[in-house]
Amino acid sequence: MIESANCPCSSALPYDICCARYHSGTPAPNAQLLMQSRYAAYAKQLIDYIIKTSHPALAARNRDASKWKQELLKFVKATKFNGLKINEFVDGEVQATVTFTAFLMQGGRDVSFTEKSTFLKVGDAWLYHSGEKQKRPL
Repeated sequence: MIESANCPCSSALPYDICCARYHSGTPAPNAQLLMQSRYAAYAKQLIDYIIKTSHPALAARNRDASKWKQELLKFVKATKFNGLKINEFVDGEVQATVTFTAFLMQGGRDVSFTEKSTFLKVGDAWLYHSGEKQKRPL
C-alpha cells in the first residue's frame, strides 16, 4: 500500500518515500535520519521499530520488555505528534548527536520538549543510546 500523506518527521516528503523505508527494514544511513524515522514511528505507533532502534544499553530495554512495550504504546496513544524540528546534527563515525524539538500535545496540553540525543553505530545500524532534555528555544 502506498501512502502519499506527508511523513510525520516534518521532512515535507510523502511518508512512502521518506521514513517508510526505514520502518520496513532499511537501516538509516545516519543518526539524523534515524532520529526522524523514530519520531515518525512514535507518531505512527510503530512500537517494535522504537524498540528495535534502541541501543541495548538503554536503561528501559533492560527492564521487562513487555512492560516497556506497554508503556510506549500508552504514551503514543495519549500523544498528538505535531512536528519535529532538527536543531543540530553532529555526525561521526560511530557516535553522533542530534538535538531536536518534538512538538507534542497530551490532553490538550503542550508537552513539547527539546533533547540532545546520542546515537551509536553498531555494525551498520545507528541506534538511539540516550538523551538529555534541554531548555526549549523560544
